[in-house]
Amino acid sequence: MTDTYKHKGMRRKLSESLKTKGIHNAAVLKAIDEIPRHLYLPAEFEGHAYDDKAFPIGEGQTISQPFTVAYQTQLLNIKPGDKVLEIGTGSGYQASVLHFIGAVVYSIERVESLLTKTAKLLKSLNVTVHTKVGDGTKGWTEAAPFDKIIVTAGAPSVPKTYITQLKIGGILVIPVGKSENIQKMVMITKTGADTFDTKVLDDFQFVPLIGENGWAGKKSD
Repeated sequence: MTDTYKHKGMRRKLSESLKTKGIHNAAVLKAIDEIPRHLYLPAEFEGHAYDDKAFPIGEGQTISQPFTVAYQTQLLNIKPGDKVLEIGTGSGYQASVLHFIGAVVYSIERVESLLTKTAKLLKSLNVTVHTKVGDGTKGWTEAAPFDKIIVTAGAPSVPKTYITQLKIGGILVIPVGKSENIQKMVMITKTGADTFDTKVLDDFQFVPLIGENGWAGKKSD
């Protein structure tokens, strides 16, 4: 695993391009600038690792495009020490961005073979993430409550489990849409035990959130 001056130069261009697209959080931009995204991708995509694009990583999953990662992370407004739940470990890139900024990261992945490979990569890069295999739509009850929750797959609706597992004052960022092909990014701030503020933002496209409270559960109703 090598990280060359060429890679670093490409990352610098990527972070600069994200600024022009509305990413202004300095910590997020620094994470994009520092983390070697090419190491999280299959070798055949290395030459395109710093294009602002999503790529397949196997098992029907993708690594999100850098803008999407930066956008979601910026909405979370991470503070050092924040306890963050990530739904969908995938390649580990998003978790690494959260870790770099100072979050204590808990991440759930439903595909065991993918998580095994990703956990090995994260360990080799000295990225500390608490991981487990499971149905991400149920959250992580044993580790709750969380300061922030980020969902990296498109949900048909917002699972109530996430709201329940969020601290008062906490933020949930989740793509939601009635179609599996397009979603609206939704930012929910929990303002009280049973109250929350919801903002519906821009259009995105994610792989579907599969699980009891996601697409699989909806389709079986």
